[in-house]
Amino acid sequence: LDALENEMRDKVKESNAGKRNSESIWPVHQINWQRTRYVYDMYYTYQRITKQVYQFCLSNKIVDAALIAKWKKPGYERLCSTYVINSSNYKFGTTSICRVPWRDRNPTQRNAQDPTTGCLGCASGKGAGPKNIFGNKYGQNLAAVQMARELRMLQQKKKEEEATTKRDQDESDSDSDSDSDDDSDDDYGPKPTAGVWAGSEKLQKESEAMANGDEEDDDEDDDDDRREGPTKRPRIS
Repeated sequence: LDALENEMRDKVKESNAGKRNSESIWPVHQINWQRTRYVYDMYYTYQRITKQVYQFCLSNKIVDAALIAKWKKPGYERLCSTYVINSSNYKFGTTSICRVPWRDRNPTQRNAQDPTTGCLGCASGKGAGPKNIFGNKYGQNLAAVQMARELRMLQQKKKEEEATTKRDQDESDSDSDSDSDDDSDDDYGPKPTAGVWAGSEKLQKESEAMANGDEEDDDEDDDDDRREGPTKRPRIS
């Protein structure tokens, strides 16, 4: 709302060189419509603001209360301005060309714009007018754009969370696999309790063979020592 208010001031101060007198006030009507539509949709369509905020905008004339009152009536849901439905503003007591549905216009009037607001067509109904009634950035529905942006951010955040969860799960699975591989390669079995051998049979046989081999070597050394007798010490002269 602050951005639209600042843009409204800039457009009012902007030079009118090269423009028609009526065309110079198009941004005023269009920004007023966009700002009012934003608050209206955020309250009635998406329920994203409270009633207190909505009433504050009405009481401080941030939005056009008369335009909102018309939007609540059937056939005026896309009305661009209350000016275009005032028959005293047009010849022959009629309304603006923008209130005529596209299907009722002849080919030459298809792209006709209201001289006061620049509206291309704000009639209600399917195919009665363009989705963007002004054909520029001021005809965008800011509330719908904001909701779509928030939805996209939520979806992106959800995807990131799912990717993080999957990555953590893969890392935990790889860690458990590596632990099981290490256990199978070493084959030492669980941690033994006091006084109980908890190794594998292969490891047990290897250790017994090593122990038996050392004992045999020790016995052979003892036999050799007995056969050779005591060792004579050399005489020192």
